[in-house]
Amino acid sequence: MTPSSPVRGLDRRHVLAGAASLAGALAVLPVEAFGQAARKGVLKYATLGLDTSDPHRHTGSIALQQCYVETLTSIAADGSVEPFLAESFEMSPDGLTYRFRLRPNVRFHNGEVMSAADVAANFERVKTKVKGGWLVSAMKRVVKLETPDATTLAVTLQEPYSPFLNLLSELWILSPKSEGWEETIKTPLGTGPFTFGTWQPKVKLLAPAFAGYWKSGAPHLEAVEFDLRDGIDKSLALRAGDVHIISAEREAAEGLEKAGVATISGLKDSTWYFVAFNNRKPRKPFDDLRVRRALALAVDKAAFMNFVGGAKGIVTNQIVAPGNLYFDQATHDADAFRKPDLDQARKLLAEAGVKPAEHVIEFVSWQEPYAQVVVQMVRKLGFKVNHVALDDIGAQKRLGQYDWDMNAMASGPRSDIFLRYVRLMSDGPNPVLWGGIQDPDLDKLIDEAVKEPDAADRKATYLKASKRVIEKGYFHVLGHAPSLIAIRKGVKGYDPGFTWACHWASGGVAHTTIDA
Repeated sequence: MTPSSPVRGLDRRHVLAGAASLAGALAVLPVEAFGQAARKGVLKYATLGLDTSDPHRHTGSIALQQCYVETLTSIAADGSVEPFLAESFEMSPDGLTYRFRLRPNVRFHNGEVMSAADVAANFERVKTKVKGGWLVSAMKRVVKLETPDATTLAVTLQEPYSPFLNLLSELWILSPKSEGWEETIKTPLGTGPFTFGTWQPKVKLLAPAFAGYWKSGAPHLEAVEFDLRDGIDKSLALRAGDVHIISAEREAAEGLEKAGVATISGLKDSTWYFVAFNNRKPRKPFDDLRVRRALALAVDKAAFMNFVGGAKGIVTNQIVAPGNLYFDQATHDADAFRKPDLDQARKLLAEAGVKPAEHVIEFVSWQEPYAQVVVQMVRKLGFKVNHVALDDIGAQKRLGQYDWDMNAMASGPRSDIFLRYVRLMSDGPNPVLWGGIQDPDLDKLIDEAVKEPDAADRKATYLKASKRVIEKGYFHVLGHAPSLIAIRKGVKGYDPGFTWACHWASGGVAHTTIDA
């Protein structure tokens, strides 16, 4: 590595005062000037909202931010990492240093070519100016940024951290000349196929096409209009032709498909459903592994997953679904709870000396119908169940008091598997859904996986952690179902990504067209 170069861009915000007007000019230049075919149509898109104009400070806006800002890496369909703004990347054998070769001649929306120093400035901004979130935690591990030339960035970490490349799929790269860079960005200047146009919070964002986009021939649309309104029936809006792409619950999605107005796809990563026990302060007899196994054997996983996911529901005991690089077929095939077995459940209860009619299960959940499905199943063993169904804040509070016995919950897509396992650690963030596990041996396995540079060894270590969870009965995975996306007929080329991002390296809105 060459000696560290100064990180250009951190103090250039007063240079080239006409940059904003140049961005506007580029956005409206005839596309023929760039040798591209004419763009047609405005795609109307309604999935998640936008909570801030500052991409580094978002609290869940990844569904649409990536149309105007992009990242060094992207998540492929199987959860692996693929290049995006980085043309290539490599990791040192010790897992400490990552070298990124940037794509040449990528332009920000103000017309300037993106440099390695600009990218480094984004690392530095998140590290020093942003508080909270997974990305900040990753940036705190960065001890050196080197930019030996305009297209090379080397990043050195204080210790190996295997989620790093995946997490960079949510480090959006902005021009340091973006308005509000030193405080809160008001007008983000990214490199995406569309620009940050007119934003009406809670109403809509109109994102015009960027004529200087680096990928030849893209985008094909004139603009994307994101519907940010809460409380609207997205399925009715799609039927009426007011929107083209929406997020949809299963029943609504199936109705749209049956009516012939939409095709249904799903995010590449899935939502996983599980039942968990109170692991922090378990009450008798629910601290007995035999009782926990009996309750798990009362749950008909196939019926449950059909209820929540229909034909797309998948029964498994894995934290990830089939097709993910961390999925293990042998463990899946050995699932002792794949099918319900009430007779075996009753034998286990008898061995434990437990008479179900004498016990009440304090059962906590969100206000979701699927929780009631589990409640009815465990009642077949003779237990009384006090089911407390709460909104998100209420459920989190009640679970955090650890005065309950069992729950039925779900957790959505994540950019790296560590973001699932970390919640199982003794000091992990928001561990309440999984009953606040306190297991130093499990912590050690997860920590070893995080620090393991070799992908095969890392998978094997995570698998050991998964098997320990099953053996200890901390929780039981019921299965997986994708978050569903309804795509109106006439929309072509749109493929949902691994998470909610509307634009990714191999798919999304940059590839989308609309029939006239």
